[in-house]
Amino acid sequence: MSATQLATLARTSAPQSTLRRFLALDAAVTGANALAYLALSGPLGRFLGVDSALLLALGAFLAAYAVGVGLLAARREPPALGVRAVVEANLAWTVVSLAALALWLAPSTAGAVWTVLQALTVAGFAALQYMALRARQGISA
Repeated sequence: MSATQLATLARTSAPQSTLRRFLALDAAVTGANALAYLALSGPLGRFLGVDSALLLALGAFLAAYAVGVGLLAARREPPALGVRAVVEANLAWTVVSLAALALWLAPSTAGAVWTVLQALTVAGFAALQYMALRARQGISA
Protein backbone atom coordinates (compact mmCIF):
# COMPACT_ATOMS: atom_id res chain seq x y z
CA MET A 1 0.00 0.00 0.00
CA SER A 2 1.48 3.36 -1.01
CA ALA A 3 1.82 6.40 1.24
CA THR A 4 -0.87 8.15 -0.80
CA GLN A 5 -3.31 5.27 -0.29
CA LEU A 6 -2.58 5.26 3.44
CA ALA A 7 -3.09 9.02 3.63
CA THR A 8 -6.41 8.61 1.84
CA LEU A 9 -7.41 5.87 4.27
CA ALA A 10 -6.60 8.21 7.17
CA ARG A 11 -9.02 10.77 5.71
CA THR A 12 -12.05 8.55 5.28
CA SER A 13 -15.54 9.77 6.07
CA ALA A 14 -15.21 8.10 9.48
CA PRO A 15 -11.88 9.42 10.80
CA GLN A 16 -12.79 8.28 14.32
CA SER A 17 -12.95 4.67 13.14
CA THR A 18 -9.73 5.04 11.19
CA LEU A 19 -7.90 6.43 14.20
CA ARG A 20 -9.13 3.60 16.40
CA ARG A 21 -8.12 1.06 13.72
CA PHE A 22 -4.58 2.43 13.50
CA LEU A 23 -4.27 2.41 17.28
CA ALA A 24 -5.60 -1.17 17.46
CA LEU A 25 -3.21 -2.31 14.73
CA ASP A 26 -0.31 -0.71 16.61
CA ALA A 27 -1.39 -2.46 19.82
CA ALA A 28 -1.68 -5.83 18.06
CA VAL A 29 1.69 -5.64 16.31
CA THR A 30 3.40 -4.34 19.45
CA GLY A 31 1.75 -7.04 21.56
CA ALA A 32 2.85 -9.78 19.16
CA ASN A 33 6.39 -8.42 19.21
CA ALA A 34 6.29 -8.31 23.03
CA LEU A 35 5.11 -11.91 23.26
CA ALA A 36 7.84 -13.07 20.88
CA TYR A 37 10.51 -11.26 22.89
CA LEU A 38 9.20 -12.67 26.16
CA ALA A 39 8.63 -16.24 25.01
CA LEU A 40 11.62 -16.62 22.68
CA SER A 41 14.24 -14.27 24.09
CA GLY A 42 16.98 -16.92 23.96
CA PRO A 43 16.61 -18.10 20.35
CA LEU A 44 15.71 -14.62 19.10
CA GLY A 45 18.66 -13.11 20.96
CA ARG A 46 21.03 -15.56 19.28
CA PHE A 47 19.47 -14.99 15.84
CA LEU A 48 19.40 -11.19 16.15
CA GLY A 49 22.77 -11.00 17.89
CA VAL A 50 21.48 -9.19 20.99
CA ASP A 51 21.40 -10.09 24.66
CA SER A 52 18.37 -12.14 25.65
CA ALA A 53 18.03 -10.05 28.84
CA LEU A 54 17.58 -6.97 26.65
CA LEU A 55 14.84 -8.74 24.70
CA LEU A 56 13.12 -9.76 27.95
CA ALA A 57 13.18 -6.16 29.21
CA LEU A 58 11.94 -4.84 25.87
CA GLY A 59 9.25 -7.52 25.79
CA ALA A 60 7.95 -6.50 29.21
CA PHE A 61 7.95 -2.83 28.25
CA LEU A 62 6.25 -3.51 24.92
CA ALA A 63 3.59 -5.67 26.57
CA ALA A 64 2.65 -2.84 28.93
CA TYR A 65 2.74 -0.33 26.07
CA ALA A 66 0.55 -2.54 23.88
CA VAL A 67 -2.05 -2.80 26.64
CA GLY A 68 -2.08 0.99 27.01
CA VAL A 69 -2.46 1.58 23.28
CA GLY A 70 -5.13 -1.13 23.11
CA LEU A 71 -7.09 0.54 25.90
CA LEU A 72 -6.86 3.84 24.03
CA ALA A 73 -8.07 2.14 20.83
CA ALA A 74 -11.02 0.63 22.71
CA ARG A 75 -12.35 4.04 23.69
CA ARG A 76 -15.22 5.33 21.59
CA GLU A 77 -13.35 8.60 21.11
CA PRO A 78 -9.69 8.31 22.05
CA PRO A 79 -8.57 11.58 23.65
CA ALA A 80 -6.28 13.69 21.49
CA LEU A 81 -3.73 14.01 24.28
CA GLY A 82 -3.47 10.22 24.57
CA VAL A 83 -3.14 9.79 20.83
CA ARG A 84 -0.45 12.48 20.67
CA ALA A 85 1.40 10.67 23.49
CA VAL A 86 1.33 7.45 21.44
CA VAL A 87 2.54 9.27 18.32
CA GLU A 88 5.38 10.88 20.27
CA ALA A 89 6.30 7.60 21.98
CA ASN A 90 6.38 5.87 18.59
CA LEU A 91 8.63 8.59 17.18
CA ALA A 92 10.91 8.34 20.22
CA TRP A 93 11.09 4.55 19.80
CA THR A 94 12.10 5.06 16.17
CA VAL A 95 14.88 7.51 17.03
CA VAL A 96 16.20 5.45 19.95
CA SER A 97 16.16 2.24 17.88
CA LEU A 98 18.19 3.80 15.08
CA ALA A 99 20.54 5.54 17.53
CA ALA A 100 21.08 2.26 19.41
CA LEU A 101 21.92 0.54 16.16
CA ALA A 102 24.38 3.25 15.20
CA LEU A 103 25.95 3.84 18.60
CA TRP A 104 25.92 0.82 20.90
CA LEU A 105 24.26 -2.30 19.55
CA ALA A 106 26.33 -4.76 17.54
CA PRO A 107 23.66 -7.13 16.22
CA SER A 108 23.90 -9.75 13.53
CA THR A 109 22.94 -8.73 10.01
CA ALA A 110 19.44 -10.08 10.70
CA GLY A 111 19.32 -8.02 13.89
CA ALA A 112 20.37 -4.85 12.09
CA VAL A 113 17.75 -5.41 9.39
CA TRP A 114 15.11 -6.20 12.03
CA THR A 115 15.96 -3.03 13.99
CA VAL A 116 15.60 -0.83 10.91
CA LEU A 117 12.38 -2.56 9.79
CA GLN A 118 10.72 -2.29 13.19
CA ALA A 119 11.80 1.37 13.49
CA LEU A 120 10.26 2.13 10.10
CA THR A 121 7.09 0.25 11.03
CA VAL A 122 6.73 2.20 14.27
CA ALA A 123 7.38 5.47 12.42
CA GLY A 124 4.66 4.45 9.97
CA PHE A 125 2.22 3.88 12.83
CA ALA A 126 3.08 7.33 14.19
CA ALA A 127 2.44 8.95 10.81
CA LEU A 128 -0.86 7.14 10.27
CA GLN A 129 -2.09 7.92 13.78
CA TYR A 130 -1.11 11.57 13.41
CA MET A 131 -2.90 11.88 10.06
CA ALA A 132 -6.01 10.18 11.43
CA LEU A 133 -6.02 12.45 14.49
CA ARG A 134 -5.74 15.53 12.28
CA ALA A 135 -8.55 14.23 10.06
CA ARG A 136 -10.75 13.68 13.12
CA GLN A 137 -10.05 17.25 14.20
CA GLY A 138 -10.91 18.52 10.72
CA ILE A 139 -7.36 19.62 9.94
CA SER A 140 -5.97 18.68 6.55
CA ALA A 141 -2.73 16.74 6.75
